[in-house]
Amino acid sequence: MMNINNILIATAVVAAVGLIIAIVLSIAEKVFHVDVDEKELAIRECLAGNNCGACGYAGCDALAKAIAKGEAPVTACHVSGKSGADKIAEIMGVSAGEFVRKTAFVRCSGTNDKRKHTYEYFGIRSCTSVKAALGRGDMSCQYGCLGYGSCANVCDNNAVRIVKGKAVVEPELCVACGKCVKICPQNLIDIVPYGSKYRVQCNNRQKGKIVKVNCEAGCIGCGLCERNCPSGAVTVSDNIAKIDYDKCVECGICAQKCPSKAIRIYN
Repeated sequence: MMNINNILIATAVVAAVGLIIAIVLSIAEKVFHVDVDEKELAIRECLAGNNCGACGYAGCDALAKAIAKGEAPVTACHVSGKSGADKIAEIMGVSAGEFVRKTAFVRCSGTNDKRKHTYEYFGIRSCTSVKAALGRGDMSCQYGCLGYGSCANVCDNNAVRIVKGKAVVEPELCVACGKCVKICPQNLIDIVPYGSKYRVQCNNRQKGKIVKVNCEAGCIGCGLCERNCPSGAVTVSDNIAKIDYDKCVECGICAQKCPSKAIRIYN
Protein backbone atom coordinates (compact mmCIF):
# COMPACT_ATOMS: atom_id res chain seq x y z
CA MET A 1 0.00 0.00 0.00
CA MET A 2 1.29 3.47 -0.92
CA ASN A 3 2.57 5.48 2.03
CA ILE A 4 0.31 8.45 2.85
CA ASN A 5 3.37 10.61 3.48
CA ASN A 6 4.63 10.00 -0.07
CA ILE A 7 1.26 11.08 -1.47
CA LEU A 8 1.30 14.24 0.59
CA ILE A 9 4.87 15.04 -0.45
CA ALA A 10 4.06 14.50 -4.16
CA THR A 11 0.95 16.70 -3.86
CA ALA A 12 2.97 19.43 -2.17
CA VAL A 13 5.66 19.30 -4.86
CA VAL A 14 3.09 19.55 -7.70
CA ALA A 15 1.36 22.44 -5.96
CA ALA A 16 4.67 24.24 -5.41
CA VAL A 17 5.72 23.80 -9.06
CA GLY A 18 2.32 25.08 -10.19
CA LEU A 19 2.63 28.10 -7.92
CA ILE A 20 6.13 28.88 -9.21
CA ILE A 21 4.99 28.60 -12.85
CA ALA A 22 2.04 30.90 -12.13
CA ILE A 23 4.31 33.49 -10.57
CA VAL A 24 6.79 33.32 -13.48
CA LEU A 25 3.98 33.69 -16.04
CA SER A 26 2.52 36.62 -14.14
CA ILE A 27 5.89 38.40 -14.07
CA ALA A 28 6.49 37.63 -17.76
CA GLU A 29 3.07 39.00 -18.68
CA LYS A 30 3.88 42.29 -16.97
CA VAL A 31 7.40 42.51 -18.38
CA PHE A 32 6.44 41.68 -21.97
CA HIS A 33 2.99 43.24 -21.96
CA VAL A 34 2.09 45.11 -25.13
CA ASP A 35 -0.83 47.49 -25.07
CA VAL A 36 -3.41 46.57 -27.70
CA ASP A 37 -4.73 49.46 -29.74
CA GLU A 38 -8.41 48.70 -30.21
CA LYS A 39 -8.59 51.18 -33.08
CA GLU A 40 -5.75 49.39 -34.85
CA LEU A 41 -7.52 46.04 -34.47
CA ALA A 42 -10.76 47.48 -35.83
CA ILE A 43 -8.94 48.94 -38.84
CA ARG A 44 -7.21 45.61 -39.47
CA GLU A 45 -10.62 43.93 -39.73
CA CYS A 46 -11.58 46.36 -42.52
CA LEU A 47 -8.52 45.63 -44.65
CA ALA A 48 -8.60 43.01 -47.40
CA GLY A 49 -6.08 40.70 -45.73
CA ASN A 50 -4.10 40.05 -48.92
CA ASN A 51 -0.81 41.20 -47.36
CA CYS A 52 0.12 42.18 -50.92
CA GLY A 53 2.20 45.24 -50.03
CA ALA A 54 0.59 47.37 -52.75
CA CYS A 55 -0.02 50.06 -50.15
CA GLY A 56 3.71 50.42 -49.59
CA TYR A 57 3.71 48.70 -46.20
CA ALA A 58 4.97 45.24 -45.26
CA GLY A 59 1.46 43.86 -44.84
CA CYS A 60 -2.02 44.55 -43.52
CA ASP A 61 -0.90 44.65 -39.88
CA ALA A 62 1.73 47.28 -40.66
CA LEU A 63 -0.77 49.35 -42.64
CA ALA A 64 -3.40 49.15 -39.89
CA LYS A 65 -0.85 50.42 -37.39
CA ALA A 66 0.18 53.27 -39.70
CA ILE A 67 -3.43 54.33 -40.30
CA ALA A 68 -4.22 54.21 -36.57
CA LYS A 69 -1.23 56.50 -35.92
CA GLY A 70 -2.28 58.86 -38.70
CA GLU A 71 0.79 58.03 -40.77
CA ALA A 72 -1.17 56.57 -43.71
CA PRO A 73 -4.43 57.70 -45.34
CA VAL A 74 -7.65 55.79 -44.73
CA THR A 75 -7.78 55.10 -48.48
CA ALA A 76 -4.35 53.39 -48.56
CA CYS A 77 -5.71 49.89 -49.22
CA HIS A 78 -6.81 49.70 -52.86
CA VAL A 79 -7.93 46.11 -52.47
CA SER A 80 -10.53 46.84 -49.78
CA GLY A 81 -12.05 49.44 -52.08
CA LYS A 82 -14.34 52.35 -51.27
CA SER A 83 -16.42 50.41 -48.75
CA GLY A 84 -13.30 49.52 -46.78
CA ALA A 85 -12.07 53.11 -46.88
CA ASP A 86 -15.43 54.38 -45.63
CA LYS A 87 -15.40 51.95 -42.68
CA ILE A 88 -11.85 52.91 -41.74
CA ALA A 89 -12.70 56.60 -42.01
CA GLU A 90 -15.60 56.05 -39.60
CA ILE A 91 -13.28 54.34 -37.11
CA MET A 92 -10.77 57.19 -37.39
CA GLY A 93 -13.50 59.83 -37.17
CA VAL A 94 -12.49 61.51 -40.41
CA SER A 95 -13.84 61.86 -43.91
CA ALA A 96 -12.64 59.30 -46.43
CA GLY A 97 -12.67 61.91 -49.16
CA GLU A 98 -12.53 60.83 -52.77
CA PHE A 99 -11.52 57.21 -53.31
CA VAL A 100 -9.57 56.75 -56.54
CA ARG A 101 -10.01 53.22 -57.81
CA LYS A 102 -6.89 51.80 -59.44
CA THR A 103 -5.98 48.97 -61.77
CA ALA A 104 -2.90 47.27 -63.11
CA PHE A 105 -1.77 48.23 -66.60
CA VAL A 106 0.76 46.51 -68.88
CA ARG A 107 3.02 49.02 -70.64
CA CYS A 108 3.42 46.98 -73.81
CA SER A 109 1.41 46.70 -77.01
CA GLY A 110 3.77 44.27 -78.71
CA THR A 111 1.49 41.41 -79.64
CA ASN A 112 2.82 38.59 -81.81
CA ASP A 113 1.86 40.43 -84.98
CA LYS A 114 3.86 43.51 -83.93
CA ARG A 115 7.09 41.78 -82.90
CA LYS A 116 9.21 38.95 -84.27
CA HIS A 117 10.42 35.75 -82.62
CA THR A 118 14.21 35.67 -82.58
CA TYR A 119 14.59 32.03 -81.45
CA GLU A 120 12.61 29.09 -80.08
CA TYR A 121 12.57 28.73 -76.31
CA PHE A 122 12.02 25.22 -74.88
CA GLY A 123 12.60 25.79 -71.15
CA ILE A 124 10.17 26.26 -68.25
CA ARG A 125 7.20 28.25 -69.46
CA SER A 126 7.39 31.25 -67.17
CA CYS A 127 8.66 34.80 -67.61
CA THR A 128 10.89 34.59 -64.56
CA SER A 129 12.56 31.42 -65.92
CA VAL A 130 13.15 32.97 -69.34
CA LYS A 131 14.63 36.11 -67.81
CA ALA A 132 16.83 34.17 -65.41
CA ALA A 133 18.13 31.82 -68.08
CA LEU A 134 18.63 34.21 -70.96
CA GLY A 135 18.40 37.75 -69.65
CA ARG A 136 15.66 38.52 -72.15
CA GLY A 137 12.76 36.88 -73.92
CA ASP A 138 12.47 35.25 -77.31
CA MET A 139 10.91 38.31 -78.95
CA SER A 140 12.71 41.01 -80.93
CA CYS A 141 11.93 43.75 -78.39
CA GLN A 142 14.01 43.15 -75.27
CA TYR A 143 11.89 45.58 -73.22
CA GLY A 144 8.50 44.08 -74.01
CA CYS A 145 6.23 41.51 -72.41
CA LEU A 146 7.79 38.04 -72.36
CA GLY A 147 4.35 36.49 -72.68
CA TYR A 148 4.76 33.38 -70.52
CA GLY A 149 2.17 34.38 -67.92
CA SER A 150 3.99 34.72 -64.61
CA CYS A 151 1.72 37.68 -63.88
CA ALA A 152 -1.41 35.72 -64.75
CA ASN A 153 -0.33 32.84 -62.52
CA VAL A 154 -0.13 35.00 -59.38
CA CYS A 155 -3.38 36.90 -59.96
CA ASP A 156 -5.98 35.69 -57.46
CA ASN A 157 -8.82 37.32 -59.38
CA ASN A 158 -8.03 35.98 -62.87
CA ALA A 159 -7.72 39.57 -64.03
CA VAL A 160 -4.60 38.92 -66.14
CA ARG A 161 -4.47 36.75 -69.24
CA ILE A 162 -2.13 36.27 -72.18
CA VAL A 163 -3.55 37.40 -75.51
CA LYS A 164 -1.49 37.11 -78.71
CA GLY A 165 1.70 36.64 -76.73
CA LYS A 166 1.18 39.61 -74.42
CA ALA A 167 -0.30 40.10 -70.93
CA VAL A 168 -3.62 41.94 -70.78
CA VAL A 169 -5.37 43.15 -67.62
CA GLU A 170 -9.15 43.07 -67.28
CA PRO A 171 -9.80 46.25 -65.21
CA GLU A 172 -13.20 45.12 -63.96
CA LEU A 173 -11.61 42.10 -62.24
CA CYS A 174 -8.43 43.81 -61.04
CA VAL A 175 -8.22 44.93 -57.39
CA ALA A 176 -4.80 46.60 -57.78
CA CYS A 177 -3.12 44.25 -55.28
CA GLY A 178 0.20 44.65 -57.08
CA LYS A 179 1.21 40.98 -57.19
CA CYS A 180 1.62 41.12 -60.98
CA VAL A 181 3.72 44.28 -60.63
CA LYS A 182 6.15 42.56 -58.27
CA ILE A 183 6.61 39.36 -60.27
CA CYS A 184 7.05 40.90 -63.75
CA PRO A 185 10.80 40.57 -64.52
CA GLN A 186 10.50 43.27 -67.19
CA ASN A 187 9.02 45.87 -64.79
CA LEU A 188 6.26 46.42 -67.31
CA ILE A 189 3.21 46.64 -65.08
CA ASP A 190 2.06 49.79 -63.29
CA ILE A 191 -0.82 50.56 -60.95
CA VAL A 192 -2.73 53.44 -62.56
CA PRO A 193 -6.04 55.22 -61.91
CA TYR A 194 -8.90 53.03 -63.11
CA GLY A 195 -10.49 55.97 -64.91
CA SER A 196 -7.34 57.19 -66.66
CA LYS A 197 -8.31 57.66 -70.29
CA TYR A 198 -4.92 57.83 -72.01
CA ARG A 199 -1.98 55.52 -71.32
CA VAL A 200 1.46 54.95 -72.83
CA GLN A 201 1.56 51.30 -73.89
CA CYS A 202 5.29 50.90 -74.38
CA ASN A 203 8.42 50.48 -72.28
CA ASN A 204 11.15 50.46 -74.93
CA ARG A 205 13.88 52.99 -74.09
CA GLN A 206 15.90 52.57 -77.28
CA LYS A 207 16.22 55.09 -80.09
CA GLY A 208 13.26 55.45 -82.43
CA LYS A 209 14.78 53.69 -85.44
CA ILE A 210 15.79 50.63 -83.39
CA VAL A 211 12.36 50.54 -81.76
CA LYS A 212 10.56 50.38 -85.10
CA VAL A 213 12.80 47.57 -86.28
CA ASN A 214 11.94 45.49 -83.22
CA CYS A 215 8.28 46.43 -82.70
CA GLU A 216 5.80 48.19 -84.97
CA ALA A 217 3.82 49.54 -82.00
CA GLY A 218 6.68 51.01 -79.94
CA CYS A 219 7.12 54.59 -78.74
CA ILE A 220 9.87 56.29 -80.77
CA GLY A 221 10.48 59.08 -78.26
CA CYS A 222 9.80 61.81 -80.82
CA GLY A 223 8.47 64.22 -78.18
CA LEU A 224 5.38 65.36 -80.13
CA CYS A 225 3.17 64.36 -77.20
CA GLU A 226 5.26 66.38 -74.74
CA ARG A 227 5.46 69.47 -76.93
CA ASN A 228 1.73 69.53 -77.60
CA CYS A 229 0.39 68.70 -74.11
CA PRO A 230 -1.34 71.88 -72.83
CA SER A 231 -1.14 70.84 -69.16
CA GLY A 232 2.45 69.61 -69.05
CA ALA A 233 1.29 66.13 -68.11
CA VAL A 234 3.38 64.30 -70.71
CA THR A 235 7.15 64.10 -70.59
CA VAL A 236 9.68 62.08 -72.59
CA SER A 237 12.53 60.56 -70.62
CA ASP A 238 14.93 57.81 -71.75
CA ASN A 239 13.19 57.85 -75.14
CA ILE A 240 9.82 56.87 -73.64
CA ALA A 241 6.73 59.00 -73.00
CA LYS A 242 5.23 59.16 -69.51
CA ILE A 243 1.93 60.63 -68.31
CA ASP A 244 1.47 62.36 -64.96
CA TYR A 245 -2.15 61.52 -64.15
CA ASP A 246 -2.36 64.27 -61.54
CA LYS A 247 -1.81 66.82 -64.31
CA CYS A 248 -3.62 65.11 -67.19
CA VAL A 249 -6.87 66.83 -68.28
CA GLU A 250 -7.69 64.06 -70.78
CA CYS A 251 -7.77 66.35 -73.79
CA GLY A 252 -6.44 63.54 -75.99
CA ILE A 253 -3.94 65.66 -77.91
CA CYS A 254 -1.05 63.34 -76.98
CA ALA A 255 -2.82 60.35 -78.52
CA GLN A 256 -3.73 62.34 -81.61
CA LYS A 257 -0.14 63.49 -82.17
CA CYS A 258 1.55 60.14 -81.41
CA PRO A 259 2.77 58.81 -84.82
CA SER A 260 3.22 55.24 -83.58
CA LYS A 261 -0.05 55.14 -81.61
CA ALA A 262 1.85 54.09 -78.51
CA ILE A 263 -0.44 56.38 -76.51
CA ARG A 264 -3.87 54.81 -76.57
CA ILE A 265 -7.33 55.64 -75.34
CA TYR A 266 -8.98 53.46 -72.67
CA ASN A 267 -12.40 53.37 -71.05
